[in-house]
Amino acid sequence: MSAIFWKEVKSYFYSPMAYILIGLFLLLTAIFFYPTLIYASGDFNSSLSTMGFILLFIIPILTMRILAEDRKNGTEVLLITSPVSIMAMVVGKFLASYFVFIIMTALTFVFPAVLLAFGGTFTMELVGGYIGFLLLGATFISIGVFASALTENQVVAVVISFVTLLIMWLAGSLSSIVGGFAAKALGWISLMTRYDDFNKGILGLSPVVYYLSFAAVFLFLTIRVIEKRRWSQG
Repeated sequence: MSAIFWKEVKSYFYSPMAYILIGLFLLLTAIFFYPTLIYASGDFNSSLSTMGFILLFIIPILTMRILAEDRKNGTEVLLITSPVSIMAMVVGKFLASYFVFIIMTALTFVFPAVLLAFGGTFTMELVGGYIGFLLLGATFISIGVFASALTENQVVAVVISFVTLLIMWLAGSLSSIVGGFAAKALGWISLMTRYDDFNKGILGLSPVVYYLSFAAVFLFLTIRVIEKRRWSQG
């Protein structure tokens, strides 16, 4: 697993992709952070919510090639027939994408640091917001990895990932419109409902387990997709 992890991390940083995505993410975050700084609200959590929305566009691009490229180049066959298990391969690739995401997130610490320098305060809401953001990123990336496993076309992987994430982003709002079982189902898949709790500084075990379970389910589905393809190829 570690060999696959470091191989994927190097592939990110040996190409312009990681630098472009990190730079774009920080630029967009800075744009939305600017009003917070100007009006001296001292609250970075509103910017964190906006950062979550930016991930709808960043994560599909970050994960689009993680499995689709192997399938297109024919190297997937070598991977699934190697001594490394499919689970180790998928988890290793997931962790590589998540590692880039963690670096991206860590660089945003400069924004609350600026607020602190201008008289802002360090609050549990900020801690909870970042914990929720890291968990939200894990679920987003697991969905992106799953989308990448479904096709060898990276553009198609981006579209599948983005549409899936958008539905889950809007699920909470849609649940208030519909009723009955549909409302309960949409409420269950709503990633943002639980993220809002973190953003308010409400730290509970249940939402943490929910996010981790959500990510685990999509990684499991990814493994099943690859295993099915392996057996179909004989």
